[in-house]
Amino acid sequence: MSETKEILLKEYQRPFFWIKNIELEIDIYEDKSFVVSELTIERNTEFTEKHDLVLDGVNLKLLNIELNNIPLHGDHYQVEKEKLIIKTHEDKFTLTTKVEIHPELNLSGEGLYKSGSIFCSQNEAEGFRNITFYLDRPDVMAKFKTTLKANKKLYPYLLSNGNKIDSGELENGRHFAVWEDPHFKPCYLYAAVAGNLVLVKDTFTTMSGRKVDLEIYVDHGNEDKCEHAMVSLINSMKWDEEKFGLEYDLDIYMIV
Repeated sequence: MSETKEILLKEYQRPFFWIKNIELEIDIYEDKSFVVSELTIERNTEFTEKHDLVLDGVNLKLLNIELNNIPLHGDHYQVEKEKLIIKTHEDKFTLTTKVEIHPELNLSGEGLYKSGSIFCSQNEAEGFRNITFYLDRPDVMAKFKTTLKANKKLYPYLLSNGNKIDSGELENGRHFAVWEDPHFKPCYLYAAVAGNLVLVKDTFTTMSGRKVDLEIYVDHGNEDKCEHAMVSLINSMKWDEEKFGLEYDLDIYMIV
């Protein structure tokens, strides 16, 4: 067994870069999946010395990489163990990568993986690096926009963070859904699900009179077991408002 390594607060160092926005396109197939990531990045001006950008990545096959829409060549980046190192002196730029992953073979329970007949994600504490190259640390906060694509018959529900802003049909029996989260968050809170599930619905009216859709997605045959969960969710939203004056800030709340 490996020994536990202590991480001390005095060892903390702020990142050399910030990621402000991330646009993900996750294209799911049975034998592989493709992830295109567009990162809006800014250098941390607290540091006077210009460092290389070092992103985390585990079990990712890099297919394409561009900086400000210009393809990068081998002398401008390198993949080293579980890191992608970008050599740049830019202070603000967009980095686009395309990777191939295999969630259908992923048994780690981290990143995107297949559980039974559904694809789902687990990114806490450092699982997001299994999906795409990223600064996989909790002090990097970004706004997430996600496009999920999959076979519609096998995976009629495509879910991710925030509010759904678009959906539609694609060729060869596939479809897509676009989710946009208006709030900054660390990548360990990112979630994605594609599956054939049953939807149990209710609503909650906030203290300002705004209606929130409450949705629980569950395996077929278990929909009659969700009443307690839904009641608990409604009670917790009431409690947040009555105890702390905190109102839920999205249009939808989903549980899988």
